[in-house]
Amino acid sequence: MAAIPHPVDLTLEPEVTAFFDPPTNTVSYVVKDPASSACAIIDSVMDIDYAAGRISYESADKIIRFVKEHDLKVEWLIETHAHADHLSAAPYLQGKLGGKLGIGENIKIVQDVFGKIFNEGTEFQRDGSQFDRLFKDGDTYQIGGMTVFAMHTPGHTPACMTHVVGNAAFVGDTLFMPDGGTARADFPGGDAHVLFRSIKRVLSLPPEMRLFMCHDYGPDGRDIKWETSVAEERANNIHVREGISEDEFVKMRTTRDATLGLPKLIIPSIQVNMRGGNLPEPDQGGKRHLKVPINEL
Repeated sequence: MAAIPHPVDLTLEPEVTAFFDPPTNTVSYVVKDPASSACAIIDSVMDIDYAAGRISYESADKIIRFVKEHDLKVEWLIETHAHADHLSAAPYLQGKLGGKLGIGENIKIVQDVFGKIFNEGTEFQRDGSQFDRLFKDGDTYQIGGMTVFAMHTPGHTPACMTHVVGNAAFVGDTLFMPDGGTARADFPGGDAHVLFRSIKRVLSLPPEMRLFMCHDYGPDGRDIKWETSVAEERANNIHVREGISEDEFVKMRTTRDATLGLPKLIIPSIQVNMRGGNLPEPDQGGKRHLKVPINEL
C-alpha cells in the first residue's frame, strides 16, 4: 500500500458546509479556510429533467447564495471524479463565482474510454484541457492558508481522488457511510481489487480524520448522513471493516455489482462531466444534443 503522500495536520479544522441534493443523493461541500474568506466547492450538482431534456441550476444557486451571504472567495471547484449519477455545475459556478476547476489527471483515461463509447470524434479533446488543473497523487494546492493534498484513490473510476485538508478528507465515491459500504467497481476502468487497496489507503489516515461522503442513500430508512471518521469506517464498514480480506471484498463487490442496474443519469452525466461540466458543442443550428449509445453500457 502506497504511503500517504503528504503530512497530515490534525490541528487544522476547515469549516465544512454540506448541501444535499435529494434527486441524486449527492452531497456537495463548501470548504472554508477558518482564517480567511477563501473556500473551495466540491462536487457540485447541475439539475436535469432528463425526460424533458431541460437543465436548471437550483442546487448550484443555493451554493451561490451561501457563498455571497458569507462573503466568501471561491478559489477552487473540485471534482473528486467524473460522476456517473449527477451532472456537475462547475462551469456555471465558475462563471458566477470564479475559481479554478480541478480533477484527477486520469480523467484523460475516462475521456478516451467514453469518447469512443459516445462516438465523440476527433473534435472532442481527450487531454483534460477542459479543466484548469489535473492532479497527480501527492499534489498540493491552497485554499487560503490551508494546504490540501490529493490522493489518487482509483477503483470506482480511474480518476478518483481523495482530497485531504487538515482533519478532513473528501472521499468522493471511494467510500460510503459505514452502513452503506462502498461504491460499485464495474464501470469501464473500474476494478474491485484496486478499489479495496485505495480504501485501505484512505483508512490508513489517522483514526480521528473526518471523512466526508459524496453520496448517502439512508440505508434501512435512516436519516441522511455524510460525515464519519476513519476509526468508524475501520470498525464498522459493512464491506471493508478490519478483518475483511481483499479476496472477500472482491467476491462480494463483484457479486453485488452484477445485480445493479446502471445509474439513471449515467448517459447525460458522463457526456457532461467528461467535458468538465460543459454541455456538448451546439450543432450548426445552435442546438445541443446528448447521445444515447445503443448496447454500449
